[in-house]
Amino acid sequence: MTPSPQQRSGRLGVGIIGAGNVGPILGAALAGAGHAIVGISAISAASRERAEAILPGAPILEMPQLIERSELVILAVPGEELASLVAGLAATGAWQPGQLVMHTAARYGTAVLAPATRLGAIGLAIHPAMASTGTSIDLTRLAGAHFAVTAAAPVQPIGQALVVEMGGEPILVAEADREAYAEAIATATSFSAAIVDQATALLAGIGIDSPGGMLAPLVRSSVENALRRAY
Repeated sequence: MTPSPQQRSGRLGVGIIGAGNVGPILGAALAGAGHAIVGISAISAASRERAEAILPGAPILEMPQLIERSELVILAVPGEELASLVAGLAATGAWQPGQLVMHTAARYGTAVLAPATRLGAIGLAIHPAMASTGTSIDLTRLAGAHFAVTAAAPVQPIGQALVVEMGGEPILVAEADREAYAEAIATATSFSAAIVDQATALLAGIGIDSPGGMLAPLVRSSVENALRRAY
């Protein structure tokens, strides 16, 4: 029987698959809330260095071993790799009944986790709506950041509780709305970056030193005004 949120221990063993910009940061935030990091899967030299910088001392484990030891598995991999990863691990019987499986891809809800949930795992789709750097700066930015949470109604409180423990604000997003959510996030991120890049290049072209510093107050106030109108 799947334990209820009330029956679960407040302390989870957390395993992280993917040592890009997101996984280690979320792991560090959960560790700060009292959860135990059992390990992280990191393949490249760069990802291993990032894992060590953000989660010093966390064991680097192979995925089957990591899943076997974890009560919560965070899949912090690119969205285009998610479906094949979940299915491939399901084919090996890696997923365990009652185990929490959480992915961080903006575009997908929990349907992509079906191969794991058919084996008894509990699926969560939790995406932090922030531009990640993969550095410790992100830990500060998590405070007050909004997270899209998609999960079956009985386990939504688990997803919301995890977000709160990471310092964020949970926002429920329906399975059918994840694609629109992802489009909104991508539009805001790419448009903001493109406009700032264009403006700083123009100022640099006329000889202004530190164009980023000059534009920072203007951009922040303009964005804040636009966001205020959206409330």
